[in-house]
Amino acid sequence: MDPLWLVLWSGICAVGTGLLVYFVMQSRMEVVLSKQREDLAVARTELLVRKETMLESLKNVEESTRRAALDEFISEIRVEERSYVREHKAFLLHRRSMVRQERIFFRNIPLSNWIETEMPLEEGADIEKLTQTMSVFAAELLAASEAGSGKAVEPKLLRDGTQVSPEWPSPKDRKQISSGGRRGRR
Repeated sequence: MDPLWLVLWSGICAVGTGLLVYFVMQSRMEVVLSKQREDLAVARTELLVRKETMLESLKNVEESTRRAALDEFISEIRVEERSYVREHKAFLLHRRSMVRQERIFFRNIPLSNWIETEMPLEEGADIEKLTQTMSVFAAELLAASEAGSGKAVEPKLLRDGTQVSPEWPSPKDRKQISSGGRRGRR
């Protein structure tokens, strides 16, 4: 029985060794797999962080370009204004009024029609001060928005700086303005 026992015992040892090697290799594979999963999780979080920072930087770039485009658009908007004194003479009544006309321009394209504001003029009134208080389009707001862009703001008059003569508009134009005609266009 000795040889049978020896063969049986060596078979049991071989099966035991095989099971031991299987469990050791299984645990080793689980360790390697857990390291790979950990590396994969780190890589995924790194990619997510990079993706979030890229999206955030993209949003910032879009916002800054929108803001720059809006600032450029606002810097090219200007208000053209003109004013004159209108006199109404009827029998014994002599009435004077200050008329201010304004319109908004983008570059050289008018965005609005002439807006006319008329205010009675009293004797000894300061005409310059009165014209500035009559403004329909707040020049201070345009000046504040353009001051942020670093550009100096000066009111634009008819034909970019040329003063309008006191005789403007002509009596023919006055009739058309008062009747709702051409609204002060020449």
